[in-house]
Amino acid sequence: MSTKNPNMTKAQRRDAARAEALALREKELQRDKRNRVITLSVLAVALVALAVVVWVILQQGQKKDMPLADVTMPSTAQESGGIPVGADGAAGTSNEGAPVIDVYLDYMCPICGQFEQVNAESIDQMVSGGDATVVYHPVAILDDQSAGTEYSTRAAAAAAWVADRAPEAFPAYNAALFTNQPGEGTEGLTDEQLASYAEEAGAPADVASGISDGTARDTFGQYAYSATQAATTDEALQNPQTGGFGTPTVVVDGERFDNWSTAGALEEAVTAAAGS
Repeated sequence: MSTKNPNMTKAQRRDAARAEALALREKELQRDKRNRVITLSVLAVALVALAVVVWVILQQGQKKDMPLADVTMPSTAQESGGIPVGADGAAGTSNEGAPVIDVYLDYMCPICGQFEQVNAESIDQMVSGGDATVVYHPVAILDDQSAGTEYSTRAAAAAAWVADRAPEAFPAYNAALFTNQPGEGTEGLTDEQLASYAEEAGAPADVASGISDGTARDTFGQYAYSATQAATTDEALQNPQTGGFGTPTVVVDGERFDNWSTAGALEEAVTAAAGS
C-alpha cells in the first residue's frame, strides 16, 4: 500500500509508511546476510588455497633436489654427509690410516636391524681398537612405510642432531634406534620417544628437547633428504643384482661389501683391506 494514496487517512498513511520502512529494512538485512555469506565463502576458499600453496612450498623446500654441499649438515659430518666414529667413541672422530667402513642405513629398515645384530659388536671392537673407522650414512628411503609420519626422515634428522650437538652420545643413540626399532608399516617412534632415547644415550636434556619439539627435523630434515638423494643416485652404491640402491649398503675402503650377514666376514674384509 502506497503512502501517496489520497484516500488514506493520516493514521493509515503512518502505518503504511512504517510497513514500507520495515520491508525496506528486511530487504537490507537479507542483502547484508547474502553478502556476508558470499564474502565468508570466498574467504574460506582463499584460505584453503593459501594453505595448499603453503603446504606445497614447504614440501618443495624439503624435497627439492638440493646437493649436500648446499644444506645444513651436522658439524661432525664429512663432506660426503657421512658421520665418522673412531676410537674416541664420538661422532666426528676417526682412526687415522685405518680402513673405513661406510654403512648406509635407514632406521626403519628391518634388514639394517639385522646388520646391526650381526655386526655391531665386531664394529665396536674394531673401532675402539683403532683397526677401523666406521662412517654412518643415515638415509630415508622408507618414509612411505610409516603411515604418513615420515619416520625415516625424523629418525635420520634426530641422529644428525645428536651427532651435531652431543657427538659423544651418537654411537649409543645409533644403537638405541635399532634396539628400539619400530616395524615397517607402523607410525614409528614419536618425536618424544626419539628424544627420550637420545637422553638415555647420554645426550643432555636440552639436546633431547630439540628432538621432541621438532627443531631437529627442521634443522636436518633437508640433510636427510639430500643424503638420500646422493646415495640413491650414486652408481657405485647400486646393487649389481637389482640395479638400485637399498639399505643396508656397506662399503669397506671403497669396495662394496655384500657378505655382511655372515658373522666375522666383515672383520675379515677389514683385515684384508688393512693388509693391502
